[in-house]
Amino acid sequence: MESVPVGEDGVTPQAQAVQTTVALDGDGTCIAQARHLTADFLAGVQAEHGLPVSERAMDVTQLVVSELVTNACKYAPGPVLMDLRIAGDLLEVVVWDSDPVLPVARAADAGRVGQHGLEIVMALAQGFEAQREPVGKRITARIAMLDAPDGAPAGRRPQ
Repeated sequence: MESVPVGEDGVTPQAQAVQTTVALDGDGTCIAQARHLTADFLAGVQAEHGLPVSERAMDVTQLVVSELVTNACKYAPGPVLMDLRIAGDLLEVVVWDSDPVLPVARAADAGRVGQHGLEIVMALAQGFEAQREPVGKRITARIAMLDAPDGAPAGRRPQ
């Protein structure tokens, strides 16, 4: 995994686009691998680019990555692509898989065991979208990297 700075023309680190893309095999180890790659990416964002990332954002991002990669591995055959990129004060987590069926959040059901991943992602993310691709689909979740002074995720409206 390698961070790719864009704009090598003297732009400050905060204004540079930083991203990484990784192909995961889609096997049983890809979820843990995706979490570790995400933690390494965010640590690099802080250490190499001087961009702040809150502890909450670190934890939330790893959870969102786990849920999205789990769904991709569970419902789509073959490899999974994961892209992490900084977009202003948000981290975009993009996961591609080969299944063209778009996910749909299910109605709340306290008795249901499992299948809450999409609900979790949508509750934690500041933005969410799912789109079909020529092959498969691409899911994007946007997560605030900083917390507001009151500890709430920056940019998120109270519910």
